[in-house]
Amino acid sequence: GLIKASAGGGGRGIHIAGDASELRQELGRAQAQAKAAFGDAAVYLERFIRQARHIEVQILGDGKRVVHCFERECSLQRRRQKIWEEAPCAAIDAATRQALCDSALALARAVDYSGAGTLEYLYDEDTRAFFFIEMNTRIQVEHPVTEMVTGVDLVKEMLRIALGEPLRLQQSDIALRGAAIEVRINAENPARNFMPCPGTLSSLQVPGGPGVRFDSMLFPGCRVPAFYDSLLAKLIVHDENRPAALARLERALDELGTEGLTTTQGLHQKLVRDPQVRAGQLHTGFLEAWLAAHPM
Repeated sequence: GLIKASAGGGGRGIHIAGDASELRQELGRAQAQAKAAFGDAAVYLERFIRQARHIEVQILGDGKRVVHCFERECSLQRRRQKIWEEAPCAAIDAATRQALCDSALALARAVDYSGAGTLEYLYDEDTRAFFFIEMNTRIQVEHPVTEMVTGVDLVKEMLRIALGEPLRLQQSDIALRGAAIEVRINAENPARNFMPCPGTLSSLQVPGGPGVRFDSMLFPGCRVPAFYDSLLAKLIVHDENRPAALARLERALDELGTEGLTTTQGLHQKLVRDPQVRAGQLHTGFLEAWLAAHPM
């Protein structure tokens, strides 16, 4: 099973126990880590799925009514930090998608949820079963892929709800169109164990064309300090299906230029060309195993 910090987040405070002996051994470590990281030693247990996909459902609610904007897959992770996200998940069928989204709606309705939120699940591809992990009661880094496939401006809708306006979307207004992929461009060096790489951006070339979106605070001369999150930009692409989106992402990554900074761009250029990634054969442990087999 998994021992998880109750007050945790961002993948921290998680320990794996294979049997009762390991549970006794790991419990104290998990509680100490939870206390140090979050000021709260409380932990809980949940089932451990050895090879799971990470799928999450985007919802919007106004306290009285809730709609979903379908799902995202975020299985490409390093140290439980997402680096690549997609919408929709290529591994689930229509019936599973419906059940997953219905589950998210039921959970959000049960608490009269208001605002933008994401319900996260682990999906066991062998049994086609999904398991609720947690809810993020906020907008998420990967929200643009949902915006690209639904046409819904999630931030605008979230702000309208925060201002006290009723949810203006009906579920029938929200349709899934095409496929979108987001990659996170971080100021890290994948060849040196993802060491943070602060510096000054000397020049910037932003990829363009239809179906390409670049969300960033970067500008030529921008100084990236060492004290904050390493996320520099999000490169998002959209096309009529996943293979077309992958081709568009490959081209956009080749166009992107961030002179003066070391980033994770090269990692994404390798991933987008990898046969397993292209085939959608992903799980939450895939990237760490891939990095061990493919030194940068």
